[in-house]
Amino acid sequence: MPSITSGRVLVTGANGYAATWILKELLERGFQVRGTIRSESKAAFVRNTFKSFGDKLELVVIPDATKDGAHDDAVKGVDAILHVASPTNLNPTDPDDVIPPAIQSTVSLLQSALKHRDTIKRIVLTSSVVALAPLAGPDDEPKVIDETMWNDAAVEHVREKGKDSNPRMVYPASKTLAEREAWEFWKRENEKLGGKLGWDLVTLVPPFILGPILNDITKTEQLNGPIQYFYFAVAKGIYQDDENALVRSGYQYIDVRDFAKAQVESLLKEEAGGQRLIVTGHEFVWQQFIDVARKYTDKIPRGRPEAYDPAKVVFQIKYNSEKSRRILGVQYRSIEETVKDTIEDYKIKGWL
Repeated sequence: MPSITSGRVLVTGANGYAATWILKELLERGFQVRGTIRSESKAAFVRNTFKSFGDKLELVVIPDATKDGAHDDAVKGVDAILHVASPTNLNPTDPDDVIPPAIQSTVSLLQSALKHRDTIKRIVLTSSVVALAPLAGPDDEPKVIDETMWNDAAVEHVREKGKDSNPRMVYPASKTLAEREAWEFWKRENEKLGGKLGWDLVTLVPPFILGPILNDITKTEQLNGPIQYFYFAVAKGIYQDDENALVRSGYQYIDVRDFAKAQVESLLKEEAGGQRLIVTGHEFVWQQFIDVARKYTDKIPRGRPEAYDPAKVVFQIKYNSEKSRRILGVQYRSIEETVKDTIEDYKIKGWL
């Protein structure tokens, strides 16, 4: 499919942490944007945040995104779709609370897109690196992960254990199954139509998404996922007695603003069509974040800077993002900028 350089883009879960930054990026680049939200009560903050763009932003209420036809009206007349919304419960007590909604909401959206394939040119689905491989433990052998890999281990675990599943395996299973279903849906429907489905598919596969908050999170109790990890690991110092967590185990992240750019670039770049793209910014250990944060506030614990030695950091998993860097060309912010801006955001919110 050709690149999408103008027109109307649908963004699902428009009031979410990453989605609000995506709205901003799209609007600033001149796109018309339609966002989906669960209730009208979620709309006021989004409208106020982007009021300077006037009628370039519209919001559509979809109370239950898992229902057949739920997205029919939302997809009418759009040129592209960025499917960002997904259940993010990382410690569920029941897999059925996470996995079926993740799959069904994706399928509902794709079925609606199928009905309007005359206008839609591209759909970009947000997946996660947990759909690539199981979470690694400190004793696992280091390995490099690329876009050809799938977290079948998490899926099999949940199928075997059901409600007795390890909660840490449920979210990875949901992301794996939802992304796989999207690719299978596209392949199946495209074959039925003799290769003339009309829209192509891209999946973006990020690690931790971190950075300042643009949406209506005002209390730390509202944090979840990676931004919750950042707050407790850096601002609250929960790893003060865990040297391995602070200075030995390495992770990867992408700044939420760079992730928003990657979303838009995946529309602009023709060669992104049909690709699964790992989008990672930088490798880190928590002590690096703490050391930078303490330049801008003295209200957080110091960690163990004397124990931090970059040469001794162990990355059980490294995600190879070479393909996305080549295709999308996103320039990633430094660790210094991400942490500084996040800490300044915390100060404004009264969290520090």
